[in-house]
Amino acid sequence: MKERIYRVVRIDGDYAQLLRTDVPETECIPVARALLPEAIDEGTMLRWACLQYEIIEG
Repeated sequence: MKERIYRVVRIDGDYAQLLRTDVPETECIPVARALLPEAIDEGTMLRWACLQYEIIEG
């Protein structure tokens, strides 16, 4: 599977709105916060690979 990079745009209760950074003009997708690392906040960059999200340091 190919990895994807996302940015957390907004946190709406139990969901976070993620935006793909590698594809221009995409729409945000809602992802359940239970599937994401606990330490996310708006602006956090995430890598999705092997069906898991991880925070990208940087």
